[in-house]
Amino acid sequence: MKLSRRGFVAGLGLTVFARSARAADFTFSQYHNQVAESPLHRQLVAMWEDVRRETAGRVETRVYAQNNNIPGSDPQALRMLLAGEIEFFTLMGGVLDRVVPVTAVQDMPFAFRSAEHAHRVMDGPLGAYLRSEIEAHGLRAFPVGAFDNGMRQISITLRPVVVPADLMGIKMRTPDAPLIADTFRAFGAEPVTVNSADIYAALKSGKVDAQENPLALIELFKLYEVVRYISVTNHIWSGFNELAHLATWKRLPADVQTIVERNVAKHVKLQRRRQGALNAQLRTTLAQQGATFNLVEQAAFRRMLSGVYEKWKTQLGTRCWSLLTAEARIG
Repeated sequence: MKLSRRGFVAGLGLTVFARSARAADFTFSQYHNQVAESPLHRQLVAMWEDVRRETAGRVETRVYAQNNNIPGSDPQALRMLLAGEIEFFTLMGGVLDRVVPVTAVQDMPFAFRSAEHAHRVMDGPLGAYLRSEIEAHGLRAFPVGAFDNGMRQISITLRPVVVPADLMGIKMRTPDAPLIADTFRAFGAEPVTVNSADIYAALKSGKVDAQENPLALIELFKLYEVVRYISVTNHIWSGFNELAHLATWKRLPADVQTIVERNVAKHVKLQRRRQGALNAQLRTTLAQQGATFNLVEQAAFRRMLSGVYEKWKTQLGTRCWSLLTAEARIG
C-alpha cells in the first residue's frame, strides 16, 4: 500500500516513504537491529529517500528498526534475507559467518586500533575479499558498505574490569558470534547469548553480569540504568554490513544498481562520522548519568588470546588471515 506522506509508524520503528507520482517499480524492505533513534536507522532512512528521489520514485523502501521486532532477531532476519522475504539487511560479520564463514574476521579481537582503522581495512583488499565470499553465498555486499557501530567496551554491574582475572566467572552477554564467545572464554568469562533488545532485562534480572558493546548501544538501549562500571577496552570493532538478496539485486536495471551503490557509499561515510561523534560524546554523557569509567591496558588481555588466534587462523584460511595481518596487528 502506498501512503500519502512520510512518517514513522508508532511502535514499529518503521519508516514509510511518500507516494511517488508514479507507482514504484520496486518495493523493498530494509531491516537492521538498532533502535529508531540510532544514527544507523536515521542514515538508512536518508539513504533510501535519496534512492527514491534519484530514481524518480521507481524504488521505494521501508526501513524497519530492531528487525521489525521479529522473533529470533538477526539470525532470523538473515534467514529471511537468504529466502528473499526481505531485500536489504545490515548485519555484523560475526553473525553473518554462519553463512559466510570468513566474515567472522571482522570480530577479531584487538585487530583494529580504532573504528577509522577498521573502516580503511573494510574498504580495502580484505573487504573486497569478504564481498566476493558473500556473493558466492547468495548475497550482495557493497564496495563501501560497512556501517559503523564503534569499538566495543565492557560494561559491568559488579566491579571495574582492569585485568583479565576480573572477568573470571563473569556471565558475559555476547552476540550470537562464535569468535566473540571464544574471546571471552579465553578471559575466563561465561558467554551468554542474548539479543540486543533483551540485554537490559538480562542485566537487570542477573541473567548476565556484564555486556560488551560500543557506548552508543549503552545509551540508546538505556543500559546505563542497570550497569555501573564501563571499562574502556576497545577489544573488538563492531560494524554492520549492508547486504542485499543477490537474486533481487541482479534483477535491478543497471541504472538503479548504480544509484543504490552510490548512495550506500555516500551514507555509509556519513553514518560513520555521526556514529563516531556519538560514541565520543558519550564518555561525558554516560559519566553524568552515573557510570564510572576506567581505561584498560590491552597487553595482558592480548596475551590470553594465543589459542584463539591459532584456532581462527585455521578456520578463516590462509588468504583471509594474510589479508588481515597485512593491515592489522594480531597478538
